[in-house]
Amino acid sequence: MNSFGTLYRISIFGESHGPAVGIIIDGCPSGISITEEDFVKDIERRKAGKKGTTPRVEADQPQILSGIFEGKTTGSPITIIFENKNTRSGDYQNIRNSPRPGHADFTAFKKYRGFNDYRGGGHFSGRVTTGLVAAGVIAKKVLAGVNFDAQVIEVGGQADIDAALNKAIANHDSVGGIIECRIQNLDIGIGEPFFDKAEAVLGHALFAIPAVKGMEIGSGFQAARMTGSENNDMIIDKEGTTETNHAGGINGGITNGNEMVIRVAVKPTSSITKGQQTFNLKENKVQNLNVKGRHDACIALRMPVIVEAVSAIALADLHLRHKARI
Repeated sequence: MNSFGTLYRISIFGESHGPAVGIIIDGCPSGISITEEDFVKDIERRKAGKKGTTPRVEADQPQILSGIFEGKTTGSPITIIFENKNTRSGDYQNIRNSPRPGHADFTAFKKYRGFNDYRGGGHFSGRVTTGLVAAGVIAKKVLAGVNFDAQVIEVGGQADIDAALNKAIANHDSVGGIIECRIQNLDIGIGEPFFDKAEAVLGHALFAIPAVKGMEIGSGFQAARMTGSENNDMIIDKEGTTETNHAGGINGGITNGNEMVIRVAVKPTSSITKGQQTFNLKENKVQNLNVKGRHDACIALRMPVIVEAVSAIALADLHLRHKARI
């Protein structure tokens, strides 16, 4: 449901226009140094305000409510919240009965019998990923020495990000993107086959990020177009270093010590100012829809740090499980 993980376990809560969003982290080892300043860099990377992103900017000052004492994790559950202060809920009145195409408005309305918080997408909003970034900061500390580097490598089918953004903005539309995340210095042996393979757990976590529609590791789908002799990675030393890295750092669901390479496909932002049509559930007819509010022309621009965070969360859980059995 809203929780993920076995030993490093997270639970998210909050809505886009509620009082706050936040995260509870259970199972974090004690004695890890954490201050509010540790969250600043990654939280800033997630923030809006740049070209192609929403003008809604929140302060996103983390409030640590439990689990950290005198700058160290205590071993008890860590609770962190981020207040919502820059909301304009009135922008969403017209979608109460008119679900936006591409959003969770319709499915949420049906699943929760109309009791869902529809403002800004409610619990389905990308706003809740703020807590994921916070949990990722701590997960990276659990994985001390492991390096995460995620970048947007394509927007709207183009490597020229500015050109794709300019076209979408001029057309009152949105575009998707592809994010590549490279992870170095992972231990060999992380992953619990069969159903908890490293890529299976990563996929579970990454597909939970709003707007993610695809994922591949290493050569991914391209591997299906290769021969075995092309796709196999030659092992060149006793540490398991490979000459190529089509496997993307995982064999048999277990990390092999080489660089992990993950690519994530992010769909175009569903909320666009371009006119659309939808079905009005109250009036029982199709009607024109003009979406109000403040939205990203390309949500992928803000997602590299989220992909890093969620990957770290998944790998921290697998890391602790691996350490528990050796």
